[in-house]
Amino acid sequence: MRRYSLIDRLITEADKALRTVTPQAMHAQRANPAGEHSEATLSAEDRRHAAGLMRINHTGEVCAQALYQGQALTARLPDVREEMERAAREEEDHLAWCEQRVTELGSHTSYLNPLWYGLSFGIGAAAGLAGDKWSLGFVAETEKQVCSHLQGHMERVTAQDEKTHAILKQMHYDEAQHMQMAQRAGAAELPPPVRTLMTLTAKLMTTLTYRL
Repeated sequence: MRRYSLIDRLITEADKALRTVTPQAMHAQRANPAGEHSEATLSAEDRRHAAGLMRINHTGEVCAQALYQGQALTARLPDVREEMERAAREEEDHLAWCEQRVTELGSHTSYLNPLWYGLSFGIGAAAGLAGDKWSLGFVAETEKQVCSHLQGHMERVTAQDEKTHAILKQMHYDEAQHMQMAQRAGAAELPPPVRTLMTLTAKLMTTLTYRL
């Protein structure tokens, strides 16, 4: 098996970063769950609101990619490496589905994605350096908060918008699986101040991304 140097790994991560933040550069491996549903006739307000929420979810997936990639650079995680890689691939599907849906709704992905990517990559790398149990702890807590956001979005999107609901439902299922994977692998429970800081950061991200 080839051993990659630090330079090789940095180049690989730079390529992943560019593909993550560049529009239409990420392609899903699984079929888009929205494909089974027809486009509903939505009011201008419902389309705008759904687009804002899906823009938030797209940025959340940008952050998830950065978190996993930052961890891949610094964490060992030998016992769950394969599961972590599968989770990252599923996050790529989410990224592509959200972008497609935002486009269908006549809007755009967030202009701030490079900023959120950089911050999340740094958090992932720092968590990996702190130790595998803490790295997994960040995954578990992140996915827990994402599931909460997705549940809230499903309640806020009009029931007529079956395409958006289908994507949110599949994403919620996948994220819950990622959280359970991290917990089974020995994730440490993060201290309350850290969880609070993550919640506040997520609130800032969602508020800005909904509009930008």
